[in-house]
Amino acid sequence: MESSPVCACAAGAPHATKNSKPKFHEALGALAALVAWWLVYRHLEPFSKWLTYRILQMTPGSRLAAAVEFFVFEAPKVLMLLTLVVFGVGIVRSFFTPERTRRLLAGRRESVGNVLAALLGVVTPFCSCSAVPLFIGFVTTGVPLGVTFSFLIAAPMINEVALVLLFGLFGWKVAALYLGTGLLIAMVAGWTIGRLHLEGWVEDWVYKVNTGTASPDADAGMTWRDRVLLGRDAVKDIVGKVWPYVLGGIVVGAGIHGYVPENFMASIMGKSAWWSVPVAVVLGIPMYSNAAGIIPIVQALLGKGAALGTVLAFMMSVIGLSLPEAIILRKVLKTKLIAAFFGVVGFGILIVGYLFNVVM
Repeated sequence: MESSPVCACAAGAPHATKNSKPKFHEALGALAALVAWWLVYRHLEPFSKWLTYRILQMTPGSRLAAAVEFFVFEAPKVLMLLTLVVFGVGIVRSFFTPERTRRLLAGRRESVGNVLAALLGVVTPFCSCSAVPLFIGFVTTGVPLGVTFSFLIAAPMINEVALVLLFGLFGWKVAALYLGTGLLIAMVAGWTIGRLHLEGWVEDWVYKVNTGTASPDADAGMTWRDRVLLGRDAVKDIVGKVWPYVLGGIVVGAGIHGYVPENFMASIMGKSAWWSVPVAVVLGIPMYSNAAGIIPIVQALLGKGAALGTVLAFMMSVIGLSLPEAIILRKVLKTKLIAAFFGVVGFGILIVGYLFNVVM
């Protein structure tokens, strides 16, 4: 699951600005900021070439020049996309509180619940620190175990930051593949776990917890200005903490882009290497990274000849399966259930990897 060092659910409480209305100058300022963002974004590529070859006087075609140009171009590009995405997601998430999600899922038919849980997982605040309380809250309010797992799988795996970054870097087809396969894995894996009737593999004390009456929605009475302020706070909190990880991922990607020989990755992560997909999944599980930090590495791997299915499997295992998440969930799940969870999700990721290596 998402092993980001921060979580969007910690991005501040709603601002108490009832009856406040967006002012004209605020709306105009927001529009001006968006236009400025777009103009800067469109000129990043020529700027990277100008800085690398005109100012730094680097030799075109050299490995170091290729790595530097990649970093100068990708660092502001990814950070700008990340800022825009986090701001928008901060606003969207103000409509989907954990309490509201629990009420939407409780009492649903399991098949319907798996689909709804996976869809809600994409837009609901979730991170490693909230895995245990969310799990307890779901199972003690009547949400079936399989439906709960559909949500817990989809929430980190179908990361909205990764989705928009993939769209910005690779286009809508790759982003749609990521979204569709992630949802399918979450739905099928949750349904499979539900069919196995593994409730006995949950720690006994979980079912004895009294969660009490659900509190009112945190977004009750919020205005649009409140939601915009939440988006701003999300940018301060999340981008302010993950930027070192993003730059670290871009540094790794720049090294791959500049120094790894052309088509080298094709030999170890290409379609012809049948073992590349399971190896990519195994390598991804112990990695501690967030979605924004792994995307530049994905971009560099694809640029060096790695197969799309293998790279998607690697990315999904980093985001959707992690040892830190397993350690946290061990508080509420017995080891057998954690192993079953990893096995079912891992098998789904393997299928995705092989499928896209065949059709793409």
